[in-house]
Amino acid sequence: MLKVSGQLVSIEEKRIYPAEIIVENGIIISITEKESSNANFILPGFVDAHIHIESSMLVPSEFARLAVLHGTVGTISDPHEIANVLGKDGVYYMIENGNKVPFKFHFGAPSCVPATAFETAGAVIDSDDIKELLAHPEINYLAEMMNYPGVIFDDEEVLKKIAWAKHFNKPVDGHAPGLRGTDAKKYIAAGISTDHECFTYDEAKEKLEFGMKILIREGSAAKNFEALIDLLSEHFENMMFCSDDKHPDDLILGHINQLCARAVAKGIDVFKVLQAACINPVKHYNMNIGLLKVGDAADFLEVDDLTNFNVLKTYINGELVAENGTSFIKSVPFETPNNFNVSAKETKDFYVEKTSNSIRVIEALDGELITNEIEAESLSENVNLISNTQTDVLKMAVVNRYSNTQPVIAFIKNIGLNKGAIASSVAHDCHNIVVVGTSDEEICNAVNLLIENKGGICAVNGEMQKSLALPVAGIMSDQDGWTAGKAYEEIDATAKELGSQLRAPFMTLSFMALLVIPDLKLSDLGLFSGKQFEFVELQK
Repeated sequence: MLKVSGQLVSIEEKRIYPAEIIVENGIIISITEKESSNANFILPGFVDAHIHIESSMLVPSEFARLAVLHGTVGTISDPHEIANVLGKDGVYYMIENGNKVPFKFHFGAPSCVPATAFETAGAVIDSDDIKELLAHPEINYLAEMMNYPGVIFDDEEVLKKIAWAKHFNKPVDGHAPGLRGTDAKKYIAAGISTDHECFTYDEAKEKLEFGMKILIREGSAAKNFEALIDLLSEHFENMMFCSDDKHPDDLILGHINQLCARAVAKGIDVFKVLQAACINPVKHYNMNIGLLKVGDAADFLEVDDLTNFNVLKTYINGELVAENGTSFIKSVPFETPNNFNVSAKETKDFYVEKTSNSIRVIEALDGELITNEIEAESLSENVNLISNTQTDVLKMAVVNRYSNTQPVIAFIKNIGLNKGAIASSVAHDCHNIVVVGTSDEEICNAVNLLIENKGGICAVNGEMQKSLALPVAGIMSDQDGWTAGKAYEEIDATAKELGSQLRAPFMTLSFMALLVIPDLKLSDLGLFSGKQFEFVELQK
């Protein structure tokens, strides 16, 4: 039997009162109001309403060890990243590994593997696979439907996937950045209930008015909190918090608790904030997470105040899983499946012959997944197009990791390197190798380091090479979260020493191959315009 006393925060009653909670066999059997109690506040656990665990570069069991420190007891987790590498086997791997620890992962069936036909993935998940996945009792929803053109134009395969979600009575998540008006209405009418991709107030407000639930996203790359938070006071019943993609160094520092503190600091009613952070995801996704009521699973936390949300203790099913910065979840053994079938490259593989004085350039935007298409004057040496560090127009490449093909070249602005190169095999969504560098030699060295490691992130400059190997599907570490987080922090700092001014250079880099987010992106098959939804020429 477990007894916990404190100031109980009853979110839906909008009431705080001294109480004693008694737990038996992981279930709350009584909540008794007292005349007085200690000063700590007891509230339901936090839930991240949309996250790719893989983007933390940690397997689920290691992610959990960090997340509970910040009061997170569960997640809505889209295993889309590993599914692009390993297919259904990757999804089952995540479920199996997550089940080894006391944490409430709720995985979805990835709806778009691959996300488009304009890139090479390691696997395909079709509507028959979606049927199999959704029939699994531990698959809770159809994950983000990124193919919104397919929904709008009634693509048969897309509609079959949505139909299976309806058949199994499981929610369908959305992904439709910038979609407005009649197109948004049709997208929502198809049965898609959420969107985490809104990047303007007006877009989110319109989708809320159309009946969609909106997630306020604040991750390591995409940061939409400031743009959307003013909607929360009025629409708190239909909004949630999520991180989408959270790198390990950021996860060490905080999670959903940070967003609660920021929202309260803006003067938003604490009950409305906690409704979005604790209650709404559980109800929308029918999660097996308790909401601090008699008969519920004992999933709750203690904080010292309702301003900073400093987490003192976290309980899951009545088990104390974290206290005062110490995680009690133990590391568990796990396998390291992968799909990396590419040989080392040569410098000449990254040459591209100059045929024009003008090139299309990807303009990266700090803290955004969207990019712009701009035009720049080409710079060449011996007819080979090269990086221009003076104008920060740098050569970029995507290398197919699944087979030996020719690297595809583009140019990018705002990465900011003035020497060396950075590369990553965490490259949404197909997780081929993406690299940016100041010379073809540095680009080649960075790529070959990742090929040798069978995946990872790295920063190189001459003889200096720093890397974090990611041998689990080429996107996750085989180390614990603290070790991976420290290594990532060091490589991130190295990228900034090489000249990058971006807040999260590797996270930004990882989205430069994400074709479903406009405008200009690069896949292993070519330079792609998200607005035109077709390949375009590098040289104009």
